[in-house]
Amino acid sequence: MQAEQGVLATSKEFQILEASIIDLQAAMEKGIVTSVDLVKMYLDRIERYDKKGPSINAMIYLNSNAIGTATELDEERAEKGPRGPLHGIPVIVKDNYNTIDMPTTASSRVLKDSVPIEDSFMVAELRKAGAVIIGKSNMHEFAYGISTISSLGGQTFNPYALNRHPGGSSGGTGAAIAANFASFGLGTDTGCSIRNPSSYNSLVGLRATYGLTSRAGIIPISLTQDVGGPMARSVSDVAVVMDVLAGKFDPQDPATTHGLDKTPDSYADFLNVDGLKGARIGILKEYFGDHPECEPTNKVMYRAILDLEKQGASCLEIRIPNLSEADNSRIPEFEFETAINQYLESLGEGRSYNSLVEIIETGVCTPGILKHLTAAVGHTLEDPEYQEALVNRVRFRESVEELMDKFNLDAIMYPTFKSPPPLIGEEKWGFNNGGLSAYSGLPAISVPAGFTEDGLPIGMELAGRSFDERRLIELAYSYEQATHHRKPPQSTL
Repeated sequence: MQAEQGVLATSKEFQILEASIIDLQAAMEKGIVTSVDLVKMYLDRIERYDKKGPSINAMIYLNSNAIGTATELDEERAEKGPRGPLHGIPVIVKDNYNTIDMPTTASSRVLKDSVPIEDSFMVAELRKAGAVIIGKSNMHEFAYGISTISSLGGQTFNPYALNRHPGGSSGGTGAAIAANFASFGLGTDTGCSIRNPSSYNSLVGLRATYGLTSRAGIIPISLTQDVGGPMARSVSDVAVVMDVLAGKFDPQDPATTHGLDKTPDSYADFLNVDGLKGARIGILKEYFGDHPECEPTNKVMYRAILDLEKQGASCLEIRIPNLSEADNSRIPEFEFETAINQYLESLGEGRSYNSLVEIIETGVCTPGILKHLTAAVGHTLEDPEYQEALVNRVRFRESVEELMDKFNLDAIMYPTFKSPPPLIGEEKWGFNNGGLSAYSGLPAISVPAGFTEDGLPIGMELAGRSFDERRLIELAYSYEQATHHRKPPQSTL
């Protein structure tokens, strides 16, 4: 494995800032810091920057047990050694992941007192690996939007430009990890909701192949399109987290049968600085915007193409004939009512609400969310239009992979979002490039590609074949190490 060569400074504050999981784990092994130190320092940053100072407003809940958990993990390390690479590492999870020690609300006042009876599968796996859940992040309410505003948490702000939003729906996680409130975070992606905030916050975000990670215990939108996964400041962090989360069977999520035997011994083995040598990258020009607002993003993308080629990749323009069919909104609209009702039932007898209709009747969600929730009522999984959409989705995925085979492509490249982070109150749905991966179920990784002349972060997305996350990680790592575009926001330094 070719790991990062970052060296921890003597200042503990600098050790936190931008340090990778590999660096933090090495520091704990050498006794330079403890898990308690890390948790306290991250909590101190949250105290200084989340509701004070720039007031990023990324956090919904803090875990009162975090320091106690870190203390126990430090003692365990001293007695038995670490459980693995996440032992003692602090993490923030999006507020739609079930946590037994904090409410899980989808950042809605409707569910503000809802504490689930068990952790989500992925949260349980993180705890088992020794990670410390230090808090939960704000999200676009019920994940129905891309600007991260909610009735419970209000508006989250982009730490790179406080008059702009952080993307969504995992924008709280994006802003928090960008601002160094934890080592890494978990988001969810139905249409673009890991990759969009990763792009807007100069992060790496991976939407894995459908079925590679479990969705059990996550407040859903879509039965067949939701995916949960990591958001981090480096590709190496994403690889380390995927080693803990990917390819594990969960009886509560039958889709995970598709991910069995689809993982390498370690994704971290693919942190190869020469990964782009000999690679063939298809440039999807259809996903480059032609609106004036897209020009700053396009400039960054054209530089990225040159950087890919400098590292030994061959870049060729491609066209996906049926790309316009990649509508990632229709299927979730049919599935949402069934999915949310099933989730509410899973909360047990103590639940406050039994159905989507009851949630809507409270009238407490933000107006924009109520519009989406109401539009989802009455759809059924037996609708012929829905059934046809499922068939067309399979055909679309097959056509994309056939095109990749035809041109012997390792990945397809395009801007994660056609335009830079918008001003508060705007969402720019028409500039969303999430559909290719979300609709097909194919994996995609967003990696920092640099900044506009105005200092706004831009992400480059690489989409690949089913269960070929290892190759995407290899390509993204090689690009990241050649360019080092990631920079922390000035507002939280």
